[in-house]
Amino acid sequence: MATLIVNQPPVGGFSFDHCKRNAYLLGEANKVGSSLPTARKTGTTICGIVFKDGVILGADTRATEGMVVADKNCSKIHHISTNIYCCGAGTAADTEMTTQIISSNLELHALSTGRVPRVATANRMLKQMLFRYQGHIGAALVLGGVDCNGPHLYSIYPHGSTDKLPYVTMGSGSLAAMAVFEDRYKPDMEEEDAKRLVRDAIAAGIFNDLGSGSNIDLCVITKGNLDYIRPHEEANKKGVRTGDYKYKRGTTGVLSKVVTPLNLEVVEESVLTMDTS
Repeated sequence: MATLIVNQPPVGGFSFDHCKRNAYLLGEANKVGSSLPTARKTGTTICGIVFKDGVILGADTRATEGMVVADKNCSKIHHISTNIYCCGAGTAADTEMTTQIISSNLELHALSTGRVPRVATANRMLKQMLFRYQGHIGAALVLGGVDCNGPHLYSIYPHGSTDKLPYVTMGSGSLAAMAVFEDRYKPDMEEEDAKRLVRDAIAAGIFNDLGSGSNIDLCVITKGNLDYIRPHEEANKKGVRTGDYKYKRGTTGVLSKVVTPLNLEVVEESVLTMDTS
C-alpha cells in the first residue's frame, strides 16, 4: 500500500485537501469548532530617509503589551553591520531575533568574501527569511545603510515583500509620519535638515498614535561614519499637576462611626536558620 502511494505521480494544479478541515475548524459545516486566534495589535513608528551624504533612521521607544505600556525606553534600531542598521516594528521578540540572525549570517558572509557587506545582501537575506515563514514572524522592518554603491533604504514587510524608496515609514504611526515626509521631503537634503525632518515624522507618530510614544532615537549612517543618537529628543515629557488635591480634616462630614474591637492572641514567633550541613 505504501509503495503504491509513493509511486503515484504528482497531481498538477492546486490542492484543496484541507478545505474540509478548515471548514470544520471554523464551524462553518456543523457550527462546532474553534475560532481563529485574533491578530495581535502592536504599536510603533519607524521611518528612514535618504539624504545628500547617507541614510537617517528614526524610531520611537514605546513597547506595548495589549493596552499596557511595557517599556518606555525600548531600542528599536538594531545593528546589522558596521554600515547597516535596521528599525523593527511589530512583535518585539520577532524583530530582535530576526535582526540578530541576519546580523550573524551577514558577518559570516563578510568574513568569507573579505568585503564590506552590501545593503542589498542584507535585504535579500531578510526578505527570504520572512517569506519562508509566510508572515508568521511579525517583523516589519526599515533597512538602511551605505555601501560601495552609495546609500540605500528598504522597507521589508512581514510576508517578505520589499520596497526601495527615498523615504519609508512602517508601524501603526506610519501614516502620520508619511504625511510629514510627503509634505516636506526634498532630494539631496542636508544632514541637519534631514535629521529635523525625521524627528518631526517620528513626533507626528508619537502624538497621533496611541501605540507610539516616549523618546525619539536617530541613527545617521554616512560613508565610513555612524552616529547612533539615543535619545535624540524626549518628545513626551511628564507634566506637572496644576491642581491641589489635599483637603483639610473635617471637609467631608462623618455621618456615623462604629469601632469594633478585635480580641487577638499574641503569639511569639521565632525564626530558625536552615541546617545546610
